[in-house]
Amino acid sequence: MKGRLAFGSDASAAWRPSDRDLARSRLARAMRRWGFDTLADLHRHSIDAPEEYWRKALDDLGIEFSTPWTGFVDTSAGHAFPRWFTGGAINAAENCVTRHAADAITRDRPAVIYEGDSGTRREMSYGELGAEVERIAAGLRSIGIGKGDRVAFFMPVIPEAAVAMLACARIGAIGVPAFSGYGPEPLAARLNAAEAVALVTVDGTTRRGKRVAMKDTADAAADLCPSLRHVIVIRHDGQETATQDRDLEWSALGRGLDPVPAEPCDPNDPLMIIYTSGTTGAPKGIVHSHAGFLTKAAHDFGYGFDIQSDDRLGWIADMGWMLGPLMVLGTLHFGATIVWIEGLPNHPDHDRLWDIVERNGVTVLGLAPTAARGIRAAMAGGAPSRDISSLRAFTSTGEAWDTPTWQWLFDTVGRGRLPILNYSGGTETGGGIITNYTIAPIAPSSFAGPILGMDVDVLDADGNPTDGIGELVVRNTWPGMTHAFWRDPDRYLGTYWNRWPDTWVHGDLAEVDADGYWHIRGRSDDTIKVAGRRVGPAEIESALVADPRISEAAVIGVPDPDRGSRIVAFVTLNGAGDLDAAASGEQVARLVGKAMVPSRIVPVAALPKTKNGKIMRRAIRARYLGEPAGDMSALDAATPLDVIPVMD
Repeated sequence: MKGRLAFGSDASAAWRPSDRDLARSRLARAMRRWGFDTLADLHRHSIDAPEEYWRKALDDLGIEFSTPWTGFVDTSAGHAFPRWFTGGAINAAENCVTRHAADAITRDRPAVIYEGDSGTRREMSYGELGAEVERIAAGLRSIGIGKGDRVAFFMPVIPEAAVAMLACARIGAIGVPAFSGYGPEPLAARLNAAEAVALVTVDGTTRRGKRVAMKDTADAAADLCPSLRHVIVIRHDGQETATQDRDLEWSALGRGLDPVPAEPCDPNDPLMIIYTSGTTGAPKGIVHSHAGFLTKAAHDFGYGFDIQSDDRLGWIADMGWMLGPLMVLGTLHFGATIVWIEGLPNHPDHDRLWDIVERNGVTVLGLAPTAARGIRAAMAGGAPSRDISSLRAFTSTGEAWDTPTWQWLFDTVGRGRLPILNYSGGTETGGGIITNYTIAPIAPSSFAGPILGMDVDVLDADGNPTDGIGELVVRNTWPGMTHAFWRDPDRYLGTYWNRWPDTWVHGDLAEVDADGYWHIRGRSDDTIKVAGRRVGPAEIESALVADPRISEAAVIGVPDPDRGSRIVAFVTLNGAGDLDAAASGEQVARLVGKAMVPSRIVPVAALPKTKNGKIMRRAIRARYLGEPAGDMSALDAATPLDVIPVMD
């Protein structure tokens, strides 16, 4: 083990597992069978004896290979290009739906529940999901789509999104999920990069109650994609759409055909290409495989979130981001239920998520910090009036918490009973790097420790371990990591591996505190260096929103000839009064330090965010400095960049 063996101590914990949590936990049961008393002991074992650990974990998690693997890992292509479970065969669709659809206990259980932006609710059982996957798989084969062909998805998180992904997996085709909010050009860029042969879309959906004509966008993108042969149209909102010669009706595809057998895939065969956006350059095509992505999803959801067959996991998601596909595999593998939520947490009102929990018996609710801040403000810091007693945990990913909002969710909403399972990783890692566990103490706004099987550390600018803020790195390889960028291995190496030997540099700023808890302090390229000290924006933002007058904050660094950088903060107000910049500055000085007090605190109407709710700090900085903002295809039109003033 080269990394850091640090797990949060009980001393500063806000939540501690109860006897009920420990008795329920799959991970606790596995640890007892395997003879480990602590998470730290098991984690060291997972790093020092990886083949032994993963062999036991695969068996415990119920991951089934149609042909047993004979080799754990093959690194003959280099440290950054491992091949896992060699000699075996597996199909992700068989693990996630086929066996559950055939089981009398699970076939009538809801597999996917959809809660639409318009108020529409639909559900599909495992039996129905299995039948639809077989039908669409046969239909795709009948139009000439086979193993290795790329099929893109441009749709809301309706049950058919899971069908499309698993039908492609069944025949060995490669799914290419695209964010449902893209316009024609960014969608076409991804279709062309993958050389997609088919696109699955819907006639339309709604966003904030207004119709979005997704088929029109799909048609415009398809016109720019020479490789595309078919557009398969799902009738979701029933509105009229233009028809092209390349169009096929989803409802007719595969109808009356015999099922085709599941393709026995090499464990390293591509399952999906998920494209991520950057500020410059072409989108990066992150390649994930049948065995790797399934293993990582089941491992993280099964051991971190403790997802079991009686769970209903609800989360606002999209197929184009990592979370949508991760929920498909990490939830359905266990025979549990996905509750997919399309749209916003506060539309039509701030009770939306609590209504969904009550209506569907959600047991685990995903809630982003940005969403929680908005709901907290709308509820004036109060508790939900709905019955949310079905919940056993919250989950969160994608951005750092501010402590006041975390405490509201924990104390007021969860009444100190529900753990907040903070989880951080990325598309490229296939899931998490650090997490909370249902069997470990949890401190506010933090992570209990590393994900099992991942050798994690925090390094300074010279590549040495640091107790301060540094680069989050992984010092080993692991099942679930990307198999490089699609047809661009050099860019993959340059992005993650070339800074320090055999070390994955993730791009996040992190810190481990004195009690062993891990913290994400922002993205590395959001780092602010003031008077020689590196600071992540999340620290200062958290201090600012501790002021009840401030709802949200975004902090950037701008060049300063004397100090390297000076700090500028943009804030939205709760409507409880005018900004008192001096008082807010004093609060930052008290909580973070005098050197970190912003030189300007600028009230704005809204903070520019992506369509999945992340604050776009780099775009904010570019706008303020009068520089090009780069790729803005992910910007939510309701939070325009021009609300940010240009620096005087």
